[in-house]
Amino acid sequence: MSSNNTKPVSVVTGGAGFLGSHLTDRLLKEGHRVIAVDNLITGNVANIEHLAGNKDYKFINHDVTDFIYIPGQVDYVWHFASPASPIDYLRIPIPTLKVGSLGTHNALGLAKDKGAAFFLASTSECYGDPLIHPQTEDYWGNVNPIGPRSCYDEGKRCAETLFFDYHRQYRLNIKVARIFNTFGPRMHPNDGRVVSNFIVQALRGDPITIYGDGKQTRSFCFVSDLVEGLRRLMDSPDEITGPINLGNPGEFTMMELAEAVIRLTGSTSRPVFRPAPVDDPRQRQPDITKARGKLGWEPKVALEQGLIQTIAYFDKLLSKRAA
Repeated sequence: MSSNNTKPVSVVTGGAGFLGSHLTDRLLKEGHRVIAVDNLITGNVANIEHLAGNKDYKFINHDVTDFIYIPGQVDYVWHFASPASPIDYLRIPIPTLKVGSLGTHNALGLAKDKGAAFFLASTSECYGDPLIHPQTEDYWGNVNPIGPRSCYDEGKRCAETLFFDYHRQYRLNIKVARIFNTFGPRMHPNDGRVVSNFIVQALRGDPITIYGDGKQTRSFCFVSDLVEGLRRLMDSPDEITGPINLGNPGEFTMMELAEAVIRLTGSTSRPVFRPAPVDDPRQRQPDITKARGKLGWEPKVALEQGLIQTIAYFDKLLSKRAA
């Protein structure tokens, strides 16, 4: 780890993305030096422009599926690089699979070389369309290995395999979080995720597009709660490797979410229904017993509170674009 006279150094892959940029802000506040690595294939410079001129922050435009060279001290590697929304990984399936496999391998090589602790942002997509509910970490999942979503699901499952093989073979200090649906400011307005879709459509007065019958469920965690969980997991004792579910166990149907967004925006929008995508899960809800017991963590921000903050962000963003 870092010497007494220097700040800890964190490398954040996917550092210009939604989660990576929020994590970066938290690490900088805690006194880390942060090196963000992102090829901007889905990351957004707007997420990090407020960090320009910060002497403890460095941005490297680089594709982690190529060898990662970082000179000097590295204490922590946080691997968040990956397209994370269906609209992206359906558009670029092969780069998505490569960043989950080859990108993870390269990031693990960096951590091994530096003797750094390594954090993997895995996903609830490892559970696929689950046959048990809610999902516990010992559930192996129900995943289609050859479907249109498989590049993301199997890429993350491959990443978890690599993590535990490095841990067993090289005694690398690893932490694995399975992240459930997370939302908040800095989501991309066109990323196809349900929260951003509904809010942008409501603010524009467009119909709210619901895929399927609206009865499928998701659990939504506000980004500040998620980042707190990430930090607690990384700071936990070495024997706590994960995977650990991080998400909000509150479960809502798509219709309930649509109604909340319409009400909070004061929109005149109305739902319209479209066919559900292939392999779209019917239900998704984390069992966070391990996170509560081992990390003392659970979400604090209620869905409505988080929606209010996220709506304000998108309202400002859309107004700026219209100006």
